[in-house]
Amino acid sequence: MKRRNLYIGVALAILSITACKPTLDEFTPSAGTKADFSKYIAIGNSLSAGFADGGLYLEGQKVAFPLLIAEQLQKVGGGEFKSPFFSEEQSNGSGYIRLKALVNGQPVTEQVADKLAYRSATPKLLTKYTDPINNLGVPGMRMDMAFAPGIGTAAGNMYFERLLPDGTPPTMDYYTYSTTQNHTFFTFSLGNNDVLGWATNGGVVKINPKTEKPDPTTVLTEVSTFTGLLNKYVTELTKGDQKGVLATIPDVTAVPYFTTVTRELLIAGVNAASPVKVSDIYIKTKNGTRAATNADYFILPFSSAGLLGRTDIPDEQTNVINPYPYGLDPRNGVGDQYVLDVNEAAQVVARVNDFNKTIKSVAASKGLAVADVNAFLTSVKNGIRIDGLAVSAKYITGNGFSLDGIHLTPIGNALMANVFIEAINKTYGAQVPRLNISDFRGVKLP
Repeated sequence: MKRRNLYIGVALAILSITACKPTLDEFTPSAGTKADFSKYIAIGNSLSAGFADGGLYLEGQKVAFPLLIAEQLQKVGGGEFKSPFFSEEQSNGSGYIRLKALVNGQPVTEQVADKLAYRSATPKLLTKYTDPINNLGVPGMRMDMAFAPGIGTAAGNMYFERLLPDGTPPTMDYYTYSTTQNHTFFTFSLGNNDVLGWATNGGVVKINPKTEKPDPTTVLTEVSTFTGLLNKYVTELTKGDQKGVLATIPDVTAVPYFTTVTRELLIAGVNAASPVKVSDIYIKTKNGTRAATNADYFILPFSSAGLLGRTDIPDEQTNVINPYPYGLDPRNGVGDQYVLDVNEAAQVVARVNDFNKTIKSVAASKGLAVADVNAFLTSVKNGIRIDGLAVSAKYITGNGFSLDGIHLTPIGNALMANVFIEAINKTYGAQVPRLNISDFRGVKLP
């Protein structure tokens, strides 16, 4: 199945992760004898679901990396793989953003709001899909959340609620749902959101104004909690000696959401628009207000928030208008929620490293493959050449990441699928064909 479309840059060739690979003459597709691909399921979050451009919609679902893996497994005898696709009539799903134009080299996006799949506006609930499926990816799913009762109710996660039949007991959790699918093989990629929710909120835990309790999606999961739950999950998934692949968690600071809006760009933008020149952007941190450095990460939405330099913004603590230019005066620094500062970034990296040590240890104890997504995406951060062609984490032009700066383009999904396929082949003695990356697009142009 071809998915050729316009994308920025040169089309990429077949991904090769290792230095040594078989030639076309030597490569004969084979499932090997160590794994049974007859019923493959994918457990994961938004990346597994095909979420892209800030939403879940049909085109993204059709290039979700688990589906791409399944298509390659079918070439060596793998079974049918079903996904909870939105219908053509509701193909825009939850809604998403698209690139409307490039103005002076700057992207202008717009929200897609037609052909949506909501059956309820308050609370937001998506059209049900309760047929049997293999792609169990649920946007927003975390390791700790997977064991939480109520997450599949109308008050929980709307993407999980969509998959459960009416009348499902409210105690049904994602862990139980995903481990009772009679699978023979699995991919497992949970844990990103156990770090990402905190990081994308600038290292700030949100407080629910109604309950005055922390929003659990913005809390860093403790290493001990993650370790205990992962061990329980994988023990259950392999109790029938099933094989699978565990994915490491990427360094979230390597994605365009954190690397696009830099201190230098903000200063240059201010100086281009004002006769009064500045040399610093001031940020609020947990240790006080200070000048930002190049080691601090401004989140992608800050660039379009229109806050920098304003003198009419209420103080976050007193709600009184602060007359000093926002972010340009030490008396009115950029809010902590817009910046992952150097200390918070170090916390994120340390937590990701701890989680990945656990993932590799659990995989080794069960004889499972590891798809080292962390290592691959870290190598992409500053740009690499694959088969002589360039791939990077640059926003829009890097081809790998969608417009939300976190999730993947079709090219990114194909690259991700190949990382898993490489792990399958290496660990289980299979020869599953890799995907041809030139069959996929990057960011769709206007």
